Amino acid sequence: MRLPPRHTPFLALAVGGLLVAGAMAQPAVAVATDSVSATVSDPRPAPPKVTSSEALREAKESIAGHPRAARASAQDTFTSGAVQIDKDGSSHVRLNRQYQGLPVVGGDVIVHSAPDGELHDTTLSLAAPLSVSTKAKVGSASALATAKKLFKGRLASTSVKLSVDALSATPRLVWHVETNGIAPDQSPNELNVLVDAVTGKVVRDWNGFHTAEGTGRGYQVGGVGVSTTPISGGYELKDPLRGNGETRDAQNRTIPDTDDIPAGWGQAFTDTDNAWGDGTLTNRATVAVDAHYGIQQTWDYFKNVHGRNGIRNDGAGARSFVHWGVDYANAGWSDKDFAMIYGDGEPGSKPFTQLDVAGHEMAHGVTSATANLNYSGESGGLNEATSDIFGTLVEFNTDNAADAPDYLIGEKIDINGNGTPLRYMDKPSKDGRGSQDCWTTGTKNLDPHYSSGPGNHFFYLLAVGSGQSSWGNSPTCNGSTVTGIGNAAAGKIWYRALTTYMTSGTTYAQARTATIKAATDLYGATSAQCTAVEKAWGGVSVAATATTCGGTTPPTGGNLLVNPGFESGASGWTAASGVITNRADGAPYAGSYYAYLNGRGTTRTDTLSQSVTVPSTAVAPKLSFYLRITTAETGATAYDTLKAQVVSGTTTTTLATYSNTTPSNYTLRTLDLSAFKGKTVTIKFLGAEDSSLSTSFLIDNTSVTTG
Repeated sequence: MRLPPRHTPFLALAVGGLLVAGAMAQPAVAVATDSVSATVSDPRPAPPKVTSSEALREAKESIAGHPRAARASAQDTFTSGAVQIDKDGSSHVRLNRQYQGLPVVGGDVIVHSAPDGELHDTTLSLAAPLSVSTKAKVGSASALATAKKLFKGRLASTSVKLSVDALSATPRLVWHVETNGIAPDQSPNELNVLVDAVTGKVVRDWNGFHTAEGTGRGYQVGGVGVSTTPISGGYELKDPLRGNGETRDAQNRTIPDTDDIPAGWGQAFTDTDNAWGDGTLTNRATVAVDAHYGIQQTWDYFKNVHGRNGIRNDGAGARSFVHWGVDYANAGWSDKDFAMIYGDGEPGSKPFTQLDVAGHEMAHGVTSATANLNYSGESGGLNEATSDIFGTLVEFNTDNAADAPDYLIGEKIDINGNGTPLRYMDKPSKDGRGSQDCWTTGTKNLDPHYSSGPGNHFFYLLAVGSGQSSWGNSPTCNGSTVTGIGNAAAGKIWYRALTTYMTSGTTYAQARTATIKAATDLYGATSAQCTAVEKAWGGVSVAATATTCGGTTPPTGGNLLVNPGFESGASGWTAASGVITNRADGAPYAGSYYAYLNGRGTTRTDTLSQSVTVPSTAVAPKLSFYLRITTAETGATAYDTLKAQVVSGTTTTTLATYSNTTPSNYTLRTLDLSAFKGKTVTIKFLGAEDSSLSTSFLIDNTSVTTG
């Protein structure tokens, strides 16, 4: 709880415990007398604004008092991250997790506290408390050698750190190897590789340097104003109004064989009369105007629209380097160096200094400073989509006549040589490069530039709507009609979702939940904006989760279970660590994910459960699922068992028991739920295995139907 001065002296808003989202009472100050309404002024002083340090302390206390809310155990510790405080005093604190002293990739948690300091909710990707051996069987030298094989270019430095990877379906001990240097195309190469510390196999890799992708031409922003700094004898291309962000000339070089772009590297742009460039590529300052203007407009968008004071929200401006490398045909953002780079393009082409490219790349910095979306799997696609979204919004906010705003990415670069853009938001597949219009189970396997498609398509549907418009023609994946809510509302929803509810491992299903929460915060649970969020996600095939605009409820329709085939990971389910998986030593009935209980050959209990309300009007409600049993046990003794149960209040009813005595391939099992009509119950699978030979119980394609 926060200190007494922050509590309302006359009205208690909440007392103890974990509050349900949307359930907190609000103090009423309006009263009615007969038919005349009168507003009574509140004599109480406004609660003092909570400080960041106070919010951080309360968040850690909340985790200590409610470890289940963070999927925490006694072996976890948490260190501070970013703190966000809303106008009403609510706070949102990001905490980074360590397991037995090791950093946890994907273990971050956001603690949401009510205005009085009580724990309100948490956001995280981790499905269950970690239970991982920290004894490595593969040495750091071996892991480094494995990672080096993936590095392309000129290697400058390396680091190896033992970590826990919680983004995999089954958490595991890994070596996190960072290799830094220069790629063959002259880009900075900041390759991160996770190597399984038990098997020595590569788990995943990603590049910490984010590029605009591809080769092509640049453009000019035309006649614009730029903010500069007076110096002796003239002016310097440094912006004193925006954290001293500066644009420098890389002089067609790349960084030396070091880890970083050194302070003062490159040449400053100076001028005696404060008139920069002449619109031609023979004048080196011309593209510097483009880049400097891009920094300026991106800063102004985040500041004026979202109240963000710079990329890291700390008032510090970034560096931009133009004329990077020789014929370098790309642009990019390095979070490590807090810098943008722009190449001049291939011979005969123009530099990569388009406005939405600048907004895109610097938005990577905003993402890194907030959700820190991992640059692989679905979170990698969301990372790229976020940059495309904000790059587009910077372009619209600027409304420069030389670059009319649109929902195309990098259209003036002319990357294909025929006037077509790098990416399309109305129908991403139009790029012909593999971008997806609709989410599928294979989205996670694509390059982030292509797995960004569902996120880009969602945003277009949310902002513009489906069908034909002046911006494009956007069909939905489910044949529905979506009415857009405009860039302003759509952008605010995405920004709040990113900064308040997304974590490093957020999936598309979890992004749906995050944006619904954000829309509810900003516009209310019954608002047209929140409804549009749900419809837009449906329009890109991201299915409903337990969180809806009306609160946390199961979806309506034929199947009452959320995420019944586990294709959205653990969304909607509560499960023991490693149960919901796509591991290769088992197999799903359909799709990529399934539930894998037991199968260790040691004494172990695994659980899998989800709450559901069985309608009182149901005719013949049933629980159905496909079950596969594989075992090393022999004989007729049930050593290992799986129970299908229903928990109603304090009573647990076992509907069926399966065991090692009846191994089978996937078989449809159907159980009667008639006894539970009109009740909210928990469907639970309980797997128990003894210390001897293993038995695996694999479950997929679950359903609860009403008959």
